[in-house]
Amino acid sequence: MYSNLTIFYFTGTGNALAAANWIADEAETRGVKTSVIQITPSLKAIGFPGGTDSLVGFCYPTHGFNAPPVVINFLFRFPKGNNPVFLLNTRAGMKLSKLFTPGMSGLAQLFPALILGIKGYKIAGLQPMDLPSNWISIHPGLRQKVVDSIFQRCEKISKRFSAKILDGKNVFNGLLSLPVDLLISPISVAYILLGRFALAKTFIADSRCNNCLLCEKECPVKAIVIKNKRPFWTRKCESCMHCMNRCPQRAIQTPHLFVAVVWWLVFLVLPLFILKELFRLTPESAQYYNLIFVGVMIVTGFPVIFLSYRILHFFLKFRFFSAITSYTSLTRFKFWRRYFAPKMYLRNKRA
Repeated sequence: MYSNLTIFYFTGTGNALAAANWIADEAETRGVKTSVIQITPSLKAIGFPGGTDSLVGFCYPTHGFNAPPVVINFLFRFPKGNNPVFLLNTRAGMKLSKLFTPGMSGLAQLFPALILGIKGYKIAGLQPMDLPSNWISIHPGLRQKVVDSIFQRCEKISKRFSAKILDGKNVFNGLLSLPVDLLISPISVAYILLGRFALAKTFIADSRCNNCLLCEKECPVKAIVIKNKRPFWTRKCESCMHCMNRCPQRAIQTPHLFVAVVWWLVFLVLPLFILKELFRLTPESAQYYNLIFVGVMIVTGFPVIFLSYRILHFFLKFRFFSAITSYTSLTRFKFWRRYFAPKMYLRNKRA
C-alpha cells in the first residue's frame, strides 16, 4: 500500500520510541522504506517523502492530557501536504492484579489531528497506547514484572494497528474514549497555557549531584541550565521525566513539601486574601467570583512560583536547608523506583 513510512517521535523515558520501533519493524517486514526521526525544538520538517503512497506517523507521550508543547510546535511548523497520517500517543498505563488499566488522552490526539487536517493531511489512524506510567513525581516506577507484561501487551496491540494501517485501512481506536477526552479537555488547555510552567518548578538536584551534567546534555527540550553549580529547570521544561529517570546518582528529586506549601499558598491562600482585603464584591460582581478568583490566582500566583523556585535554588547551597528539602522529597527514598523503557525496545537505526 505504501512505499515509504516516516515516523516522527518525541519521548522522555522511551515509551513513544518503543511504539515507533514496533510500527517500523512491521513496515520493514513488508518492504516499506522506513525512517524514525526524533522531534526536537530545532527539527525542521522538510525533505520527507510526500504523496499519497508515503505514510507519515507521529508518536509521542501525553503531557497534561495533551500532546507535549514541543510536538504541537513542530506540527505548527510542519509543511502542508496530502499524505495519510496516523497519531499514536502513549498514556499512563497501569496494572491492578491481572487487570490492565488505561490512561486518558484528553486532547492529545484531537488537537494534533485538527492541526494536520487543516494542513491538508488525511487522518488514517488514531491509536492510544497504554505503556507504563512514568510520572515519578507522583508515584514510584512500576515493578519490572509489571513493566514487562505491559510492554508485551502493547507490542501486540501495536502490531495489529500497524498491519491495518499499512494495509491502507483506517483505524480510529482513539475515538473510543472521546466522551471522557472531551470532558477533561479543559485540563488539557490549562496545562498548555499554565500548568506546564508550574510543573517546570518541581525539580531539584540534591547533595548527591556530582555535576556530571548528564541531565543538561540529554534534556530533549534543552530546558536545564547550570546555576550555582546545580541543574536549574527553566520554563521550557515539559516534565517528560527523562532527567529524573536517567540520573545515575538518583540526585534529581521533586521537593514534595516545598511544592505542597507553595502551591497551597499560591492557589488558595493568596487569592482568598487578595479578594478579601483588596476587593469589595458587590452583589452584581459576586456572581463572577469564581472567574475573578482564577484571574487573581493566575496574575499573582505564577510570579510567586517562579520567585519561590529561585529562592529555593539559592538556599540549596546551604547544607542544612538542602538536607531538609531533600528528606521531605519522597523521590529520594529507595522504595521510590525510577522508570525507563527496557533497552531492548529503544534501538533506533533508521534516523
